[in-house]
Parts: sequence; structure tokens; C-alpha cells
Amino acid sequence: MNIDDLLQRTFGTSDLGAITPAALEAGSERLQVDLGLATDRDQRFALWSLLYVLGRAPDLDVAFPDPSDRDAARNFMDLIAASGGE
Repeated sequence: MNIDDLLQRTFGTSDLGAITPAALEAGSERLQVDLGLATDRDQRFALWSLLYVLGRAPDLDVAFPDPSDRDAARNFMDLIAASGGE
């Protein structure tokens, strides 16, 4: 899954700074629906990761039934925090 394509498809732009609050809300809802429908683990992780960066991700136990996926998500969260992203 290409992040630029995902942003373009969801928000109409690949520039996060250009997304209006209304577009952010609508796009986040679409991403949450996509996450709920996704069956591919990699796709689910990519969708959840973008939602996390946007501050809209569901809780780990809701998003990831598999404990190893939750661990991977926690690692992602730690990497974001260590990079100064939070």
C-alpha cells in the first residue's frame, strides 16, 4: 500500500498540510470503515498506522485481534514517540 496513493484516494491530496478539517473528518471516517472491512493484515496495519498518525486510530484491541499485530502496533507507536512525533 503506497501512502501517497492512500492519501490521494482518501483526502484528494497527498499533502497532509493541505487537508481541511472537514476533509480530515470525512477521510478519517472512510479510513475507519476501510479498516473495519480489511481482511489483509498488512493493509489493516497500514490503515491503522495512518489513522494513528492522524490521531483517529481505534484502540489496539479493537483494531487487531492478533496479539502479534498489537505488539507491532505498539512498536510503531514507540517509534513515532521516539522520533518526536507525539
